[in-house]
Amino acid sequence: MKIHEKIFKRIKELGMTQKEFSEKTGIPQSTISDWKGKDLNPAVDKIMIICNVLDMTPNELLSTSLDTEKYKCPDSFVVEKDSAEYEIVQEFRQLDDARKERIMGYLKALRDL
Repeated sequence: MKIHEKIFKRIKELGMTQKEFSEKTGIPQSTISDWKGKDLNPAVDKIMIICNVLDMTPNELLSTSLDTEKYKCPDSFVVEKDSAEYEIVQEFRQLDDARKERIMGYLKALRDL
């Protein structure tokens, strides 16, 4: 599915009109109409605005081959840079595969306590 097709599908799912979408994004209605009529996609600088208005992640909007629901992370997945979680993720990424497996084993054991 093309990007503009996903946008129009999501607008419909939200029960929003094209005019409302235009007002919320600041994108002229004529530009939005061009996406559909001329088979165009929005400009890159509008992607985040569109995602915010349509309550979508950029991955959901831009992905063409992934099952985006399968890979979608909850909002709570965002980690503050100065947090312990961030440090854990950074350290984890530096480990070799065997050590990553051990860490995952520890986490599963802790969760099951």
